Amino acid sequence: MERVSAERPPRTRRPRGAAESLATIVLGFESIIAFLAGLVIYGLKALPAGIEPWWGVVAGAVLAVLMIATTRVVRYPWGIAIGWVLQAVVALGAFLVPALALVALIFGGMYGYATIKGAALDRRNARLAADPPPEH
Repeated sequence: MERVSAERPPRTRRPRGAAESLATIVLGFESIIAFLAGLVIYGLKALPAGIEPWWGVVAGAVLAVLMIATTRVVRYPWGIAIGWVLQAVVALGAFLVPALALVALIFGGMYGYATIKGAALDRRNARLAADPPPEH
């Protein structure tokens, strides 16, 4: 028997700018580090007295999930802002484990570069697309 399949046209992907692509990559990798930081906080029992150490794992997991969720909305200006808030949360983790200051510096710098330089590249590409150079 022959199968009759309704042929669907191939789905076209939404064009993504450089800022969105780069910010997504940084947040995706940083989510792994955020989860591992939660494990470090748990292992070092770095939370203040009265707070169970396993809350470190929960905090790291929640932060990692928030970073992954943010990768879906970095196309919007408010999504970029959420990414900056998450960078600040990682930096605040340095009060518990000072080594997280280095993580915040590295990933905050990469996120800053991704969003600022990526936006500049997007503006340049839009300008070139609107006014293509003359052909000889």
